[in-house]
Amino acid sequence: MFKKFLNLEIKSFFRSPRFASGIALKIATIFLTIYFAAIIIGAAFGLYYGAFEIGESPIDLFCKYFIAYFTIDLILKYVWQQMPTNNVKPLLTQNISKNIITSYTVVKILSSFFSWAFLLFFIPFLTLLIHNGAFPVISILSLVLATVSLIVINTFINIIINKNDYFMYAVFTVLISVAALHYFNLINVFAFSEEFFKLFYVHHFLFLIPLILALVLSILVFKFIKNNLYLDKGLEIKKSVGKTENIAFLNQFGAVGTFLNNDLKLIKRSKAARGAALAGVFFLFYGLFFISNKSLPPIFQGIFITGGFMIVFGQKVPAWDSSYYSLMMTQNVPYKEYLKAKWWLVVIATLISMILALVYGFYQGWEYYFALFAAGLYNLGVNAYVTLFAGAFNKRPVDLNSAAKGFSNGQNNFNIKNFILLIPQFIVPIGVFLGVKYFFGLTAAVFAIAFLGLIGFLLRDKIFDIIVKTYKSEKYSTLSAFKKIDN
Repeated sequence: MFKKFLNLEIKSFFRSPRFASGIALKIATIFLTIYFAAIIIGAAFGLYYGAFEIGESPIDLFCKYFIAYFTIDLILKYVWQQMPTNNVKPLLTQNISKNIITSYTVVKILSSFFSWAFLLFFIPFLTLLIHNGAFPVISILSLVLATVSLIVINTFINIIINKNDYFMYAVFTVLISVAALHYFNLINVFAFSEEFFKLFYVHHFLFLIPLILALVLSILVFKFIKNNLYLDKGLEIKKSVGKTENIAFLNQFGAVGTFLNNDLKLIKRSKAARGAALAGVFFLFYGLFFISNKSLPPIFQGIFITGGFMIVFGQKVPAWDSSYYSLMMTQNVPYKEYLKAKWWLVVIATLISMILALVYGFYQGWEYYFALFAAGLYNLGVNAYVTLFAGAFNKRPVDLNSAAKGFSNGQNNFNIKNFILLIPQFIVPIGVFLGVKYFFGLTAAVFAIAFLGLIGFLLRDKIFDIIVKTYKSEKYSTLSAFKKIDN
């Protein structure tokens, strides 16, 4: 049966409307995949040899910062890794055992990029440690098995928090609380991490604890998914009495106000959209995790802190409207007004984030906040357009009838095209910031980033003309791809 499922996956890949989206993009995808794989592998070598350069043991350094990797891994999985709903729904109507369908779903989740990417780090790091000869092999294997089990546990936790809002709130509340305690020097998270994970290295059989926990969670998650494999239960939203809602204030802005009204209703009513918006809020706390890391330019942190909503919610434009996109295109819908509404939604969210980020100014210093403010202007004047432009090539529909974020997208939410956005969204501002800072100082660097954002904001009409033209050229391929949501 799994062989048949694999055959269906292969056919789905080659028959997808996205497959013929452009040979140049495919070549770029291959190179980017190799590039990011090389970064992860290089991190293993960097940690190993870097530890000796600063006079520390690679094991101690690994144990010290593994908790940071564990946290980032969970956050990225929550944002980008979702249940393969559209792959599962057609199978429920066939004469196939639910145990087989559930097993297939679990295997598909575990085979996604975010579920196995950590192996690109662990395998070379493990090889280097064993090759060194100074570290007991059994101790190394104990530590690696324990940490690998914890990464797998992260995958299972992500499945649950995507489905259960209360559990999600609890998990992220704990993460934010721990980060705040570390920031205010009430506890030293990294010192605790070093002592805790070193136990698996010293006491060889302790690795059985996370391993057994991973196995127990796999059974619980298997039952959890199986119990939700119903079109009218786990994969559909609960029906409630319909209410007519309208924010009258927005009506004065014409078509833009109408589209903004629709988007705000979407966020309020759809668990998928609400989950994405909530994930964007969590980016405000990004600085708490890396605020003490002086190696990261403040512009890099600022783009995340002020642009969380844009990164999470904006990347799915126009896929949020995929369920009725065909109907919308039959109406006299002004494309420019439609896109401006999406842009204004991102702008408002970014401005709110810039205001809330004032807290960083009180505790970290106003120079740091001005860098965050400049990054916010760059998000408004550059990144917001880049995100909208990329949406023209977004052919992944979003199922708004799903019960939760974890069951909301037809496919794994990881998209290599998102990484292409790293060039204008992150690499360009960081490059400009570091270059100007090197020659003219920090103040000039901050003003340079802010200037780029202001220029983009002033040129919005001309930029929108380019974006609208691109959306129109991709209109029919997008319609063809979005029709898959109804199949």
